[in-house]
Parts: sequence; structure tokens; C-alpha cells
Amino acid sequence: MKAAYITETGEPNVIQFGDLPTPEPGPTQVLVKVGASAVNPIDTYIRSGAVPIATEFPYIVGCDLAGTVQQCGSEVTRFQPGDRVWGSNQSLFGRPGTAAQYAAVDQDWLYPSPDGMSDAVAAAGSLVGITAHLGLFLNANLQAGEILFVNGGTGGVGAAVVQLAKSVGARVIATVGSDEKQALCESWGADLVVNYHSDSMDQQIGDFATENGGIDVWFETQRESTMDRTVELMAKRGRIVLMAGRAARPEFPVGPFYVKDLRMFGFAMFNASPEEQRDSAEAVNAAFNAGTWTPQIGQTFSLAQTSDAHALQEANTLEMAGTLTGKIVVDPSL
Repeated sequence: MKAAYITETGEPNVIQFGDLPTPEPGPTQVLVKVGASAVNPIDTYIRSGAVPIATEFPYIVGCDLAGTVQQCGSEVTRFQPGDRVWGSNQSLFGRPGTAAQYAAVDQDWLYPSPDGMSDAVAAAGSLVGITAHLGLFLNANLQAGEILFVNGGTGGVGAAVVQLAKSVGARVIATVGSDEKQALCESWGADLVVNYHSDSMDQQIGDFATENGGIDVWFETQRESTMDRTVELMAKRGRIVLMAGRAARPEFPVGPFYVKDLRMFGFAMFNASPEEQRDSAEAVNAAFNAGTWTPQIGQTFSLAQTSDAHALQEANTLEMAGTLTGKIVVDPSL
């Protein structure tokens, strides 16, 4: 089969494109013909060596996939050949990556693709949809009527946070970087969308928060958080969700934090159990079927262009280039 893989960690150009053996599914695995995979920041961290997971080579990159079941292991009970599926959490902890024509995936990490959801859309929404749902509901217990703030409302996770929060009746504040992104975020029902290039951004957010009693859930997607600003805008007993900023060491306002009875949750989606992730997957499938969740595709690349896809992801994650709206998808058929 064709695959995008590395034989050493490093810059995006270490990704090679070529032939590797088609995997044989184990007893609890299914062989998926990959219709699409997606690129996430964690994929670039693993490829670069910043997250030291890639230790055996060749190493196929990619966490997310969607496609069609071709073959089932002897102990598989949840799927059969011909089923359309999507999943995430691959390329981690010894699991093979997904940037390939085929992938052998344990049934615990796969979910049925809803009718009408293409493989490209399913792959684009997989990691970010599960991540957003875990943060919003397993950790922060978001409720209808509460005020939620998220940075980057049209980014991968940010777009999922906005849509899933609105689907349960929350009021949403989001920041964006352009008029086009503002219009997109507003189309999902966001109650206040502020351009982060505006000199009045903090004033607009602060006024909305003050008029409504403060922010109940702050979903932090930025690598460098500003805790003084965050804590000041929070409502009493508000919750702060952290899922970014591996190297961040911000100053922390201890006094205002505890006086407001605030809580903070740090989480990485790959720490969630298969059962917890399946609950989130079922919820985002239901949101798609209800028309309240539409994963966004930014750009699509072929398998041979996976190194370019990683370079684009890095430019937007590390350099804040602002040239991407939605997810990067890799299509093995191109």
C-alpha cells in the first residue's frame, strides 16, 4: 500500500511517500480502507520529536481516519465488512498511523459514520470533535444558558466548541482573525464574535461578560494563556478548560482564582478511555444528524503531499499564520 511515513524525526520534509506492507488486522482489529485522514498539531509534534512517541520506524503519521471496513478480526463484534467508520487516537502508544491507503484499527477506537457524512468531513471532525466534547461536557459540565468563551472560533477545536456549545443552548463568545471568519462563526449562532486584531477586543468581551454575570466556561485553545485576563472575566464558580500550551508557564493570580471559587481542568483527549471517547463520538454523531455540527475542511492534500500538509499545520500552530480555516485533510485517492 502507499503511505506517508518517517524513518527519523525532524522537519516536515522528513516525511516520505512510498510503499509499505498492507497491515493484517489482529483479533480485535478491523482493516479500514482509508478514505481520508486529517492533520492535527499533535501529528506535527510527534513527527518533529517534540513529543517522543515515534521510536520505531518506518512510522506512519496521522491520528485520524475515516473509511470503509474491508476485513474484521476473529473477535470483532461491533463492525462488519462494508461498514463506514471514523476514528482517532491512532499513531499513539504503539498504534499505527492513518496517512495510508489502509489501516488496522482496534474496534474500540472506531465509530459508525452517519449517513450523509463524507469520509473527508468525518476525518476532519474526529479528533477535534471528541476533544471539544470531552472538554465541554466530561470536564466543564457545560449547561444550557451558561456563557462560554473560546479563542479561535473557526479553528479546528474552536469550531467544534462553538457548534457543540450552541447545540445545548449555551451563549458563546468567540474570537476570530478576519471578517470572513466572523461571518462563519456567527452563522453557527455565536452570540458575540470579536476580531482579535481589534484594539477594543478586551473591552467588548469584558462588557458582554459583565452584563451577563461573567464567563462560566473558558475554553483555552491558545499556546500562551493570560491567566490574569481570564480569571478577571470569569463568573463565580466558573470553569477553565486547558488543552494547549505544553511549554507555557504563565503567571497565575492565585488570590482572585480562589476567591471566585473557580475550577480548572487540564486534559488531553488521548488520556480519555475508549468508553469516554465513544460517548463523545456518539454525541457528535448525533449533533451532525441534528444539523448542529458540521466539521470544517480548510485544505485537502494527497498522500504524496503530506509533508506540505504538515508544513501548513505548523505555520498556523506555531507561527500563528492565520492562513487556515478548518481542518487539513489528506485524501489517499488523490
